Amino acid sequence: MTAAALPLAPARPRRVLADLLPGALARDVVLVVAAAALTALAAQVVIPVPGLPVPLTGQTFAVLLGAAALGPVRGATAQAVYLTAGVAGLPVFAGATSGWESVAGATGGYLVGFVLAGLVVGALARRGADRRVLTTAGAYALGTLTVYAVGVPWLAVSTGMPVGAALLTGAVVFLPGDALKAALAAALLPAAWRLAR
Repeated sequence: MTAAALPLAPARPRRVLADLLPGALARDVVLVVAAAALTALAAQVVIPVPGLPVPLTGQTFAVLLGAAALGPVRGATAQAVYLTAGVAGLPVFAGATSGWESVAGATGGYLVGFVLAGLVVGALARRGADRRVLTTAGAYALGTLTVYAVGVPWLAVSTGMPVGAALLTGAVVFLPGDALKAALAAALLPAAWRLAR
């Protein structure tokens, strides 16, 4: 067998910011719990939008920033911990709410979407997307779309709202704020990598 016929070795995954810290299991547990707590704190930054069933919160910023720093497994696990804590009764959802009714209601799809967005953004960060401004903004945009891909249909079903109306009231009106959060993440993550080097 010639060298040209040998199968290519899979590319070694890149490190994420969390990998720069010492430790292993204890580090991962602390980081996952810290990211879940950060999401819970950011959920308390609530700006109600008159006439809309979904408020503007700081959650998506915390979810996606945490996922980029932790990678896919830890990022998704942090959001699963956050979701489980809220369902168990801890007041971690927007407006210090909790319980299964929060997940079953209009905002539940967004909460579930956080777990998937943690996987998506974490996987992109693992490929180095969090090291440059444009790729960080792109990863943030894909993570946001992932949240909306689950949240908007869930909103439509849970409220009986037509899909077009759910898209407008559950996604489109939040895009300017999402763009601002993406710009902030695009500034923070590459800067953190420069400091780490």
